[in-house]
Amino acid sequence: MNNKKLASHIQDFGALIALVLLVVVIGVISPEIRTLSNFLSLLRQSSINGFIAFGMTCVILTGGIDLSVGSVLALSTALCAGFITNGVPVGLAMVLALIIGTALGAVSGLLVTKGRLQPFIATLITMTVYRGATMIFMDGKPISNLGDSFTLKVVGKGNFYHIPIPAITFVVMFLIFMFVLEKTTFGRRVYATGSNEQSAKLAGINVNRTKLITYAISGCMSALSGLILLSRLSSAQPTLGSGYELDAIAAVALGGTSMNGGRGRVWGTFVGILIIAVLNNGLNILGVSSYYQDVVKGIVILIAVLSDRNR
Repeated sequence: MNNKKLASHIQDFGALIALVLLVVVIGVISPEIRTLSNFLSLLRQSSINGFIAFGMTCVILTGGIDLSVGSVLALSTALCAGFITNGVPVGLAMVLALIIGTALGAVSGLLVTKGRLQPFIATLITMTVYRGATMIFMDGKPISNLGDSFTLKVVGKGNFYHIPIPAITFVVMFLIFMFVLEKTTFGRRVYATGSNEQSAKLAGINVNRTKLITYAISGCMSALSGLILLSRLSSAQPTLGSGYELDAIAAVALGGTSMNGGRGRVWGTFVGILIIAVLNNGLNILGVSSYYQDVVKGIVILIAVLSDRNR
């Protein structure tokens, strides 16, 4: 019995153990990763995948998946840049981008709930449509000349007492998601929907509304990541966000959230996000090609999913 409990604890805290070991190993190989400037840069980079992964966690907890996050990011960012270049105040353009991202996510949710499509198929459709719409809107070209707005700069490049604003926002959003999922009625509905949809219905939970809200949240978080990137790049790119769904799913899987839904915690996703960031950062410092990084991420997802099947 004690061995089973020990194995259970190791599985529950496996991601945290992996993060510590990864930092130690890479830190020994390359002392550059231990510098304060690199750590702050790591937090800034983590925020982009982090926001998407938090939204993805909500969707996966209901038993779904959202492949459209990268395309939602691209389209909402492109529209935000278009608003700004056409004279819309930066603050208002950003708010509109968040609303648009939420609406785009909700469309995926409607296809899943009302259209009764499998989440994989539904979000594959929206991923393709949104990416195509982005290309049409931008004519395949970047949108730059966004002006010199303080608001636009501070979102992705600003610092508060030498701490990057994106890093602060990342931690704040983590605390909000942790509170919502663990302490609120909505959070309990999310877990109940993913654990057993039929039982949740019998308990009086509107599972379709719960799923719809999670997809809308995912879209909003994708748009927020897009705003961070827009600020950092000072331009919108038509290919922005390509492949971001892989990093988000990898972070969620690494954090111990079941791909079948109903089990997982957002703090695990937080640790998974840091693992992906440290892995990317460490491999970049060591001069490893990005092609190999993609292979490593794929293997990481495989290990996480196989581990989940044994729980």
